[in-house]
Amino acid sequence: MKVKSDKANGKSGIYIHIPFCRQKCLYCDFCSFPVASAESIASYVSALVDEIERNAEKYRRRAVDTVYFGGGTPTLLTPKQFEAILTSLGGVFDISHDSEITVECNPATANEQYFAELRSLGINRVSIGVQSANQNELSALGRIHSFGDAVKTVEDAKKAGFSNVSADIMFGIPEQTEESFLFTLESICKLDIPHISAYGLKIESGTPFAKNHKSLVLPDEDSEYNMYETAVKLLSQHGIERYEISNFAKKGYASRHNLKYWQYYDYIGFGVSAHSFVDGIRYSNSRDIKAYVNGLDIRDSFERIDNRAAENEYVMLGMRLSDGIDTTLFEKRFGESFNSKFGPALSPFVKSGHVIFENGICRFSNTGFYVSNYILSSILDM
Repeated sequence: MKVKSDKANGKSGIYIHIPFCRQKCLYCDFCSFPVASAESIASYVSALVDEIERNAEKYRRRAVDTVYFGGGTPTLLTPKQFEAILTSLGGVFDISHDSEITVECNPATANEQYFAELRSLGINRVSIGVQSANQNELSALGRIHSFGDAVKTVEDAKKAGFSNVSADIMFGIPEQTEESFLFTLESICKLDIPHISAYGLKIESGTPFAKNHKSLVLPDEDSEYNMYETAVKLLSQHGIERYEISNFAKKGYASRHNLKYWQYYDYIGFGVSAHSFVDGIRYSNSRDIKAYVNGLDIRDSFERIDNRAAENEYVMLGMRLSDGIDTTLFEKRFGESFNSKFGPALSPFVKSGHVIFENGICRFSNTGFYVSNYILSSILDM
């Protein structure tokens, strides 16, 4: 699937982290906390606005065309709180009138009226965490919604005027079979939405899943591979084509914000644990929410990316896309031959059929996508 690059417009993306959830899922290692009270959310939103405005001079009138509210569960905020954040962003940044503005949402945390209020603020994309259509799998993940809740949330978003709706689903999860995953895929397709993210479960350290890993009943590696291949084929039959390893979209509905990460362009993060990459410098905030709300400096890391690291990261991220790497653009950006730098290491994978190298484009084949981490770790000087 050919996706339109944002390389020409030079505009940045903004990420806003909302760290609150009703209940933390058993597999989740994201920076999120069970919400304590409406007052704690209000204090956090106030701190977010303060952080944005503290950076006004640094980012004054910087051009932006995507804003992404992630979490956590951003839809635990009130529409008024979204309005306060967007107003603050608009006072600092030059936000394009046609910007993609996304809000992540967990089922049963928003209804039609709520979505309509978000639409009135200029929010035009919703990403809903569905994960599975099977109740036993949702329970095994520690999700507190039903698939019926997810269906209603999608329907309410559509009724409120959202045409750009995405759903997250997972494979390789406890109690899942190839047949139950197929049921999830078929159920998601019936919702008639233009974007699907399909992620394989990763057992992250420090999570309940990691602590109880030996007791989890997980699909084997062959089953996981079959699930992924089934997703690629079935979604394609519904006009939802893979454009990135884990992301599938109808034409014109690829996530413009996430493309900024994969195409190695600037993004600015606000909130606890938020990451930024601006003008060749990467930095992040810590996960200390108490310090953040109290207005303390919570900068956690700061790194200037040198040319070698930038080349490696560009390839690592760009190869996630179905379009792969345009070697001419690589050479224009870094002043070095892609073929000379990466060709020898890629050669065995081209011969094995895992990588396709033709017409100045280097990309993964269907089989290559599934073992992409292994291939990239083999060719990159990280």
